[in-house]
Amino acid sequence: MVDINMFRAGMARLGAAVNIIVTDGAAGRHGMTASAVCSVSDSPASLLLCVNRSARMHDVLKENGRLTVNVLASGQEALSSVFANRALDMETRFAMADWTMLDHGVPALAGALAAFGCIVRSTMEMGSHSIFLCEVEHLLLGGEEPGLVYFDRQYHALPMRAAA
Repeated sequence: MVDINMFRAGMARLGAAVNIIVTDGAAGRHGMTASAVCSVSDSPASLLLCVNRSARMHDVLKENGRLTVNVLASGQEALSSVFANRALDMETRFAMADWTMLDHGVPALAGALAAFGCIVRSTMEMGSHSIFLCEVEHLLLGGEEPGLVYFDRQYHALPMRAAA
């Protein structure tokens, strides 16, 4: 078995986009910062995200069944920290940014590089987390600011590809 601290050190070397996941519905509005998001397929367009079952977001997301994955741009590090701060209530978190309502009833972050409006199609458990398989129903593309990635426990800007 792999030592948990060694595993975490290894994962710190796996760079990932920084996202704010939000949900809204019967269970209420909730949001959190996450890097455990990736594409599954383009037919149908789908993503997966991993959420710790002990996180407040987990049960709210499961009940609401809809979410938006907001891909952050460089310069949105402070907002990422706000949505990662467990001491802040949801009203305070959401008040720190501007939002647009998507057709599926969940807000999208103004200024995000991309906002994927999704419906949860299935969930499975692995260890401490649930894996949410989500079909993309709506997509908004933002500007061409540098992307925000998390690598070696720090934020880094990732520039857009230069025009040819």
